[in-house]
Amino acid sequence: MSITLYQASVPVLTRGLANLQTIIGKAQAHAAEKQIDPTVLTGARLFPDMLPLLRQIHIATDTAKGCAARLAGVEAPKFDDVEVTFDELHARIQKTIDYLNTFKPEQIDGSEDKAITLKMRSGPIEFTGLSYLLTFVLPNFFFHVTTAYDILRHNGVEIGKLDYLGGR
Repeated sequence: MSITLYQASVPVLTRGLANLQTIIGKAQAHAAEKQIDPTVLTGARLFPDMLPLLRQIHIATDTAKGCAARLAGVEAPKFDDVEVTFDELHARIQKTIDYLNTFKPEQIDGSEDKAITLKMRSGPIEFTGLSYLLTFVLPNFFFHVTTAYDILRHNGVEIGKLDYLGGR
């Protein structure tokens, strides 16, 4: 049995974002219940030199939408990274899920050997479609989703492994 590039990308990213929605929802409820200013959580960091929760979400969503777009050979929509409230972060995640759901397998399957170049501050990085997904997108996406989870867990939000993994 083989797996297609579409199956390894869009559904995986969509599920991760849906799980992030659940985690953010629990954080929002936690802030309301404990009467915590929500910006305390959205601005929280694990360490002073790390990005805050809201940036973790911005990057996770950018990584997901950029992946599908690059593999399909289309321009990704630009998000301005202005979301700071839980409601705005929820909307951004949902907007990304909705965007991912516009892709069909035939747009992505077959792009395993497609040349993809990322322009980084340190210079361009060259990938094939498959190496882009497996060695850059998925590790980067899950790093930021995990860091968002860790920030909230560290700040007392009652979330667990099943929230991160999501339902079956």
